[in-house]
Amino acid sequence: MALVFVEHADGVLAGTSAQALTLARELVPDRRLEAVAVGGGEEVALQVGELGAATLHAAVVEGAYAPAAWAAAIVELAGRTSPGAVLAAGTENGNEVMAHVAARLDLPFAANCVAARLGDPTLVTRVRWGGSLLEEANLHGATSLLTVQPHAVAAVPAGTGPAVLEPFSPGLSEADRAVAVVEHVAAPSGGVSLAEAKVVVSGGRGVGSAEGFSVVEELAGLLEGAVGCSRVVTSAGWRPHTDQVGQTGTKISPDLYIPCGISGATQHIAGCRGAKRILAINADPDAPIFASADYAVIGDLHEILPAISAEIRKVKGT
Repeated sequence: MALVFVEHADGVLAGTSAQALTLARELVPDRRLEAVAVGGGEEVALQVGELGAATLHAAVVEGAYAPAAWAAAIVELAGRTSPGAVLAAGTENGNEVMAHVAARLDLPFAANCVAARLGDPTLVTRVRWGGSLLEEANLHGATSLLTVQPHAVAAVPAGTGPAVLEPFSPGLSEADRAVAVVEHVAAPSGGVSLAEAKVVVSGGRGVGSAEGFSVVEELAGLLEGAVGCSRVVTSAGWRPHTDQVGQTGTKISPDLYIPCGISGATQHIAGCRGAKRILAINADPDAPIFASADYAVIGDLHEILPAISAEIRKVKGT
């Protein structure tokens, strides 16, 4: 049996958790698949059931995100159900919670996997070095602990009915509750979420300055998309860290990604690997970003972006 820790917000299952459930279903084709969440009701049970889970164990944990407490709930449930594997999405929360689970169980933990085959040992394929290589490794232990690389596995419904909802109250200590989120501060942009946007337009060193992002913002607005940037831009103070696309920033999976003036370092490519199409704009014809692009425009972004925006305005009649 496989147990999957899933994340949700306001009754909506996270897309990355749906991807983790899909990979877990491949490990246990007999549908011996169960999910565990903190909170979650019938709506979440319906969604995880459609992805193959027979049961949703809803842990009753008061308060906001507390990694040690959430891990304690998973460990307690794992002790009752004896799963062969425990999986989660390779998000910031998923990796942190699973690290706590591994420490409590004294077991190895493989992060950012794109494939796995249960066995003794379990064979995993995982992303390493910011997405520049795939590593095959043997994962030893009575229970295999792993997270699934976001956007590496397509979420595919199983065509099954809703999962059985089983709430439970884990036994938690004061130490489990010592670290917890006390406040969420909204991103200052207030626009389309970078992680969920269907179109992302990003700028890098080639934009030249904070003021230079006006052409990037204009195009993103016309395409109803979000504005992103590279790490060098946040280091220069031109944009907030919340706008950064990359291994140490936000990992995105838009229908269209338009990196402008971005060289294409490995860390950045790791963050945009999930994009369906990449249109790269750069003045340097030898920029590494072109190796990952579906379409390339070589030239000055300060001339190209206004021209694209002007054509879009013509089409829209604005």
